[in-house]
Amino acid sequence: MKPAAAPGILKGALFAVSCLALSGCISLGSKAPDLLFRLTPEKTAPTGATASGKLSNAIVVFDPETDRSLDVLRIPVRVDASNLAYLKNAAWIEKPAREFRSLLAETIRAETGKLVIEGGDFEVTGETFVRGRLLEMGYDVPRQAVVVRFDAVRSGGPGSEIVTKRFEAAVNGVEPKAKYVGPALNQAANDVARQVADWIKGG
Repeated sequence: MKPAAAPGILKGALFAVSCLALSGCISLGSKAPDLLFRLTPEKTAPTGATASGKLSNAIVVFDPETDRSLDVLRIPVRVDASNLAYLKNAAWIEKPAREFRSLLAETIRAETGKLVIEGGDFEVTGETFVRGRLLEMGYDVPRQAVVVRFDAVRSGGPGSEIVTKRFEAAVNGVEPKAKYVGPALNQAANDVARQVADWIKGG
């Protein structure tokens, strides 16, 4: 007759078995995505180029507002008008609003040659303020396309006129895979940034 297992050993064995069963249902750690996306400007100010002037004459670019689907590091996939998913195996290196702000500021700097400042949470002064709302920057299943849509707001100092305009760019025929979606997002975002820069130049 075998001796009965000690209570402490039996409890430990049961605990180990329960942990193994639970590990099949949940993840105790997060796996890093295969690809990290970032936006890189297709047009930049030349190396050594300088822009100087008074802050009161600067163009100030702020973080665009977003809804919750873009306030995360994951890439949204619009399944239909009322359903949203996220792209597998990919994430932004930082939130899309900040990525787009940096891209937009560099594009405006390259296109205008003017002093461009990226505004933060602090109070800044300038001649032209560029704000807006990033409505979409992800993959659209019905269209089989990557879409970037931005509602821009341009204003000046106190009492000046406020002007708004919607900009959009799409790259069609893109497979919903991270290796294709990333470059297409960069292309579409640069297209929108150039449109906005031309609008700013036109005054």
